[in-house]
Amino acid sequence: MKELQKVCLSIAGLDPSGGAGILADVRAFAAFGCFPAAAVTSLTYQNTQGVFGSENQSGEVVERQIMPILEDYSFGAVKTGMLPSADVIEAVARVLAAIPDVPLVVDPVVRSTSGFDLIDDAALRSLTQRLFPMAAVVTPNLAEAERIAGIAIEADDDLERAARVMHELGAACVLIKGGHRVPGSDPTKAVDHLFIDGVRHAVSGEYIETTSTHGTGCILSSAIAANLALGKDLVEAVTVAKAFVNEAIRSAPGLGKGNGPINIKAI
Repeated sequence: MKELQKVCLSIAGLDPSGGAGILADVRAFAAFGCFPAAAVTSLTYQNTQGVFGSENQSGEVVERQIMPILEDYSFGAVKTGMLPSADVIEAVARVLAAIPDVPLVVDPVVRSTSGFDLIDDAALRSLTQRLFPMAAVVTPNLAEAERIAGIAIEADDDLERAARVMHELGAACVLIKGGHRVPGSDPTKAVDHLFIDGVRHAVSGEYIETTSTHGTGCILSSAIAANLALGKDLVEAVTVAKAFVNEAIRSAPGLGKGNGPINIKAI
């Protein structure tokens, strides 16, 4: 009997420029041979130069997108990205409670690179309370980790402190992206830090000097979800996803006038 294709679901915002959000997620899922499905949480107005606004969906609208898929498909993994309100987060948590054994990757998108706030404090509290305990891994970048943990990450030890706070908030495993920006780190290496049960795993790649970084966080988290769906353990899933994103940055197509998208292609 032919093995069924793994289905991965992205619950995230729509970036019309295609570099981030659900359009990037579905391409990353497909690159690993998974079948992509998606629910839109927010219609954003953005390009490679910035985010200029958004039209957020209600929790009911998001839930009504997900439920028919949930009733029809068996999911291999779920990834959440931009969840703009407590209402949306509560709806997502209710739906995902029905599939507790499906790996969930929570990418806590709180602010765009250009400085546009994508989530308010009430929604962030709801995110940590409702989704962190359900997640196989939470994947904040440095700025997101600082906001969630309420500390400034200015030294290597601060990474562990931030991860410990997020663990206390219910996140079993935490991947802090962009650790190479911490003072004292090797500037030639792009290092992310994965914390599992208090044990740190450094996931390293070559640092590539480029402005083509639009959507890297979205794509890394969706690549992790795809690899979890394929049965890899978390360390291997993160390692494979990191290498995938590094190559996508290296071969970026050079589109746009700002921080351009990376090159998502089948492995």
